[in-house]
Amino acid sequence: MGQGIEMPDQENNKRAVVLLSGGLDSCTALAIARSQGYECYAVSFDYGQRHHTELAAAERIARTLGAREHITLKLDLGQIGGSALTDQAIDVPINPEDEIPITYVPARNTVFLSLALGWAEVLNADDLFIGVNAVDYSGYPDCRPEFIRAFEEVARLATRAGVEGHPFRIHTPLINLTKADIIKKGIELGIDYSITVSCYQADEEGRACGKCDSCRFRAEGFRKANVPDPTRYQ
Repeated sequence: MGQGIEMPDQENNKRAVVLLSGGLDSCTALAIARSQGYECYAVSFDYGQRHHTELAAAERIARTLGAREHITLKLDLGQIGGSALTDQAIDVPINPEDEIPITYVPARNTVFLSLALGWAEVLNADDLFIGVNAVDYSGYPDCRPEFIRAFEEVARLATRAGVEGHPFRIHTPLINLTKADIIKKGIELGIDYSITVSCYQADEEGRACGKCDSCRFRAEGFRKANVPDPTRYQ
């Protein structure tokens, strides 16, 4: 992150839980939450993903962007399989032709938001931030606005806070932005994107393959934003 970034004083009761994968989008979502005055509690997930180095990136991001606390919850979605991101026997596709590609992890955001919601309730935090995007993305159904609206209703019905009249709000500040617009916003906030890892099959040093969907969307975003791409490639 650039040295000149300014964040608001976090000595307040405005708390938010931010889902932090270690990638470009979630990093930007955390920076936006901080810029809006939230005391941020970042949560990452070690879910058996093949791009495990994103978790080291999440730690760097949480530290650099000043999250009040950062936790990593461990679960193994590889036990149910069905995704190239959790099953080493399934290759990560290059230029996938399916409307919903095999890199989709079944119910991932539903599971992640449920766990983040539980922590938010414990923290008395009314707000959650998630960096989903429905413009430059791979077509995952759990990144769409209608899913987010439906989950907010689930949160209202399924939690003590919701039943007692304290509904949760799920913020999706990137959902209608292009990747280039996301990058421009992050640059405005002083983000150094070299600390992020977006690749679906990054190596142990966090270097990107440059070929998967995530790499292609990221590279094209930097090109269209007219910003030098800081990604380290294999």
